[in-house]
Amino acid sequence: MRFSDLLDAVRSQPQALSIPAEWGQGRASFGGLIAALQYEAMRAKVPAERPVRSLAITFVGPVEPDVPVSFEVDVLREGKAVSQVLGRAMQKGQVVTLMQGSFGASRESAVAVPAQPAPVMKHWDECQELPYIKGVTPEFMRYLAMRWSVGGLPFTGNTSREMGGWVRLRGEVHEAVREKVREEALSEAYILALVDAWPPALLPHLRKPAAGSTLTWTIEFVQPLLALNTLDWCKYLAQIEHAADGYGHVAAKLWSADGRLIAMSRQTVTIFA
Repeated sequence: MRFSDLLDAVRSQPQALSIPAEWGQGRASFGGLIAALQYEAMRAKVPAERPVRSLAITFVGPVEPDVPVSFEVDVLREGKAVSQVLGRAMQKGQVVTLMQGSFGASRESAVAVPAQPAPVMKHWDECQELPYIKGVTPEFMRYLAMRWSVGGLPFTGNTSREMGGWVRLRGEVHEAVREKVREEALSEAYILALVDAWPPALLPHLRKPAAGSTLTWTIEFVQPLLALNTLDWCKYLAQIEHAADGYGHVAAKLWSADGRLIAMSRQTVTIFA
């Protein structure tokens, strides 16, 4: 089931949606997909002229695959320009994900500060791709392509503070995907998946496999969104700011291939090693 199909499903039936196991990440469903689905349910409750500016996400517990999930939404306040919205993903009567979103219309301002330049990276054709290997890599990677340019792959003992490269949806017909990925405009829902597809930046520091996951996540979007599609390569770079006692604090950014800023992300991650 393609990403676009799941977005269509949550728009039409947000109260009872099951995530297929092919979108799994260990024993849970892919967090970037859950965030995208909850965002879509929230987006439907806000006027279209108010784009999302920021999301604050807490992954309370794992979302089990093939078990119905309810994506609930409360509009907390609608001001003259900004809407504050709360979303909850519920499964088996328990909260599994919380999301608070701020949606705001544009207005004239005397302040305009351009983004800092994007980092220079090797072309994606020169970078190593992390392949989808059934039973080895997360199941959702059959739908997403990542190519490393900075730092190391997970569990390689690379102690760089930085990790990143290129990311997009897979455009080719992958052997595990029955249908061709549908090219669509790069919306905020897809951006959530592209950013969260990357493993915690702490994992390359390890020399053997261990579990790691996102605890909390905030992401801010540069509006208006660039006119990109889901098969365009995007540039990602994460930087570890501090890590100790089983927790890491990581800041990241996503840019277009020509260096225009798309989103800014920050995650608190847990690591069990």
